[in-house]
Amino acid sequence: MLDAIGRDIVTGRYDATPFPTEAELTAQHGVSRSVTREAVKMLTAKGLVSARPRQGTIVEPSANWNMFDPDVLRWLLERRASPELLRHFNQLRVAIEPEAAALAAEFHDEADLDAIAAGLERMREAEQGRDDALAADIAFHVAIMAASHNPFYRQFRDVVATALQTSIRFTNKIKGHTANIADHARVYEAISAGDADGARRAMRHLIGEVLELIAKSDAAPAGLAPA
Repeated sequence: MLDAIGRDIVTGRYDATPFPTEAELTAQHGVSRSVTREAVKMLTAKGLVSARPRQGTIVEPSANWNMFDPDVLRWLLERRASPELLRHFNQLRVAIEPEAAALAAEFHDEADLDAIAAGLERMREAEQGRDDALAADIAFHVAIMAASHNPFYRQFRDVVATALQTSIRFTNKIKGHTANIADHARVYEAISAGDADGARRAMRHLIGEVLELIAKSDAAPAGLAPA
């Protein structure tokens, strides 16, 4: 129910019509009022709706939505995986992932290195058709976020994983092939060597290439919505 209503809000179903009452939502989705209240409460926490005196529940402007909520981000990307939205996301990555890689170089342990190496190996296996390229690429980046040992950077893990599903698919379609494994390996090697500056530069280079590809694209190819 949460997914259905959230997607309806983000796709603009209620741009010109009032948000349904609790009774209407309950009838539409065939659930109890307690379930409906819980779903609306979760939508409120995501910034999508709010309760106003004498107005009931209303849809908030998109500027008030919690863009760091993985559900909200997923619904947005399903609605319009545009170059502009992906550019904004990757601009955020530039501010986060290079520093996370630098922290990983300083504070990683053996388990962290094993997880990053496993993601890289999965990417190599994917090139031979023995793994999923998208899942492998995401696993590599998420492992680096975890290796930062910084709870604030780790909080971005789900956001990065959610948006990368569309971003990677978009850039791979432009390039005609999957991620550059050699460039990813340089990030791993710098982290493994404890080279914070090298890890930062290598990760910035990776994301910089993505931004260049997005800048060259006039329009998002069809079929970008995550499966």
